[in-house]
Amino acid sequence: MSGTSLAERRLGNPFVLLIATSVAMLVIGLVMILSASSVEAFQRYGSSFMFFNRQVLGTLVGVAVMLALARTDHRKIRRFARPAMVISVALLAAVLIPGVGVTRGGSSRWLVFGPITLQPSELTKLTMLVFTAHVLDRKGKKILDFKELMLPVFAVLGLVCLLIMAQPDLGTTLITALAVMVVVFLAGARTKHLVALLGGGLLMTLALIMGEGYRRARLFSYLNPWSDPLNTGYQTIQGQIALGSGGLFGLGLGASRQKWSYVPNAHTDFIFAILGEELGLVGTMATLLLFVFFIYLGVRIARKAPDRFGYLVAGGITGWIGIQALINMGAVTGILPITGVPLPLISFGGSSLVFTMAAIGILLSIARSRKSS
Repeated sequence: MSGTSLAERRLGNPFVLLIATSVAMLVIGLVMILSASSVEAFQRYGSSFMFFNRQVLGTLVGVAVMLALARTDHRKIRRFARPAMVISVALLAAVLIPGVGVTRGGSSRWLVFGPITLQPSELTKLTMLVFTAHVLDRKGKKILDFKELMLPVFAVLGLVCLLIMAQPDLGTTLITALAVMVVVFLAGARTKHLVALLGGGLLMTLALIMGEGYRRARLFSYLNPWSDPLNTGYQTIQGQIALGSGGLFGLGLGASRQKWSYVPNAHTDFIFAILGEELGLVGTMATLLLFVFFIYLGVRIARKAPDRFGYLVAGGITGWIGIQALINMGAVTGILPITGVPLPLISFGGSSLVFTMAAIGILLSIARSRKSS
């Protein structure tokens, strides 16, 4: 026990460090949303603070949820695993019902309850992870049998992915599936089963991409954005211009030129490009290092979790946020195709922010349980 305390003093308390890291990313996000969204907000609403004010409200809600879950024993969460999964599937189905779901930009992803807009797929990322961890923890070594591994986790995952793809939203589908695969890997599934599932998932992803014209166009523009610089390659090129314009130290906060209707989705999917333009390589590297440190803390919390369920949930949440950050930054820098997913804690989006902070609250709960155990 004394050795553990000494190690904690040297490396820092993961509970405190995780809060500090999350708050740092939230602050960066709020500052960059105010800057990146100011032009579009003024053009659409007559106020440069419209998106910023909404994100502040989402942050306050998210902080409240995070603190509430951090104070809740994570073991109590598992009793809600199945009911929450049922609710998530019902909400995913509801967005597809004409007149119930809200369609924007050709996608039906939202439900509106008075002043509240909910994106059920963001909730589903979290509930799917908790459900998977709950089921695989109870199955134990039975998951070495392929049938036990598949049912009910991959049956439910298949239904969830089908509903999210119907919106359509390939990016969220990929993140949800990959996060579940992280939990399956941590649970100790056979390597040959993991390879078969990943191989099948890759083939299905390629089929989905090639089956839709706009997805094919995104893939081809990723391979060569300059082949169609004013259409399919436009966002990638403008994002890279923004990053390149920032140089080492950036143009300064608020001084972005690309946010003036050049970079599409400047305050959402491509906020990392505006961050790079205004804060330069120093700003982008600092943000990247914050995510790397977040992942390190998540892995550390998972390894020291007081029980297997906590280990699987912590590992799954860490994998989810790390994978999503990688996919977003990879798309902005041109390393990966554009998938339209937000940068966790930094991009604009109430549902994404609140449920990501809820996940962090569960991580904090696991770290707290370990600390007090």
